[in-house]
Amino acid sequence: MLDVIRLGFSEPVPGGDRHEEFGLPPGPVDYRAAWALQRELHAEVVAGDRPDTLLLLEHRSVYTAGKLTRDHERPRDGAEVIDIDRGGKITWHGPQQLVGYPLVKLPIPIDVVGFVRDLERTIMGVCDAVGVPTVTVEGRSGVWVTPEGEEARKVCAIGMRVSKRATMHGFALNCANDLSWAHNVIPCGIDDAGVTSLSQEAGRRIAVADVVDLAAEAMTELVAHRTSARPV
Repeated sequence: MLDVIRLGFSEPVPGGDRHEEFGLPPGPVDYRAAWALQRELHAEVVAGDRPDTLLLLEHRSVYTAGKLTRDHERPRDGAEVIDIDRGGKITWHGPQQLVGYPLVKLPIPIDVVGFVRDLERTIMGVCDAVGVPTVTVEGRSGVWVTPEGEEARKVCAIGMRVSKRATMHGFALNCANDLSWAHNVIPCGIDDAGVTSLSQEAGRRIAVADVVDLAAEAMTELVAHRTSARPV
C-alpha cells in the first residue's frame, strides 16, 4: 500500500491537500520544511512504522544542488542555493512544478538504477496522457522532449538517494511553471540542452492540478511493482 500525501499547492487540486495535518501553512511548501518532513517520514518507513509513502507538492521558488554541482553551475546572480544529499546537480523548484518524493523501502537485492528507470517510464506515461510525447536520453537522467531537428529539452528532472534501503528525493515535473530560472544557472549541469514544461510543449496550460491524479495513480502502480519480492 502506498500512502499518497498531497501537501501544498498554488491552486486547488483534486481531493484537496493535507498541509494542516502536518502543521504546514497553505500553498507551496518551503523547501527546508518539506526536507525535514521527508526525513521524518523516511525514518518511519525504514522503521516499519508507516507504509511506503509518496509526497506530492509544489515548492516555493528555490534552487537546490546535488553533490555533483560545481561552482560555475550555480546562480549567476548569487541567489541562495540549498545543498542537499541527493545525486545530480543544480535544479530549481517552484510553483506549478509537480514535485514527488517517494519514500519507498526497496526489496533485496536493491536495484536503484532499475527504480529510477521505472520512475522515468512512469513520468513518461503521465506526459503522454496529457498529449506530450517524451523520451529518455542515454547517459542523462530525467524525461525529455526531443523533436527532430531541435534542441533536446528536459521536462522532468529526477534525483534519487537510497538510505537504509528506502528511497528519498524523487522527481520534479514542469507543468505550468516559469522557465526563466534556467537562464540563471546551468540546469542539471547540462549546457547543451534546454528545459521545457508540459504547457510549453502542448501549447496550452497544463497545470499541476491536471496531472496530480495521473501521477498518484501511476506512482502507486510503480511502487507495487518495484516492491514485490524478487529472486536473490
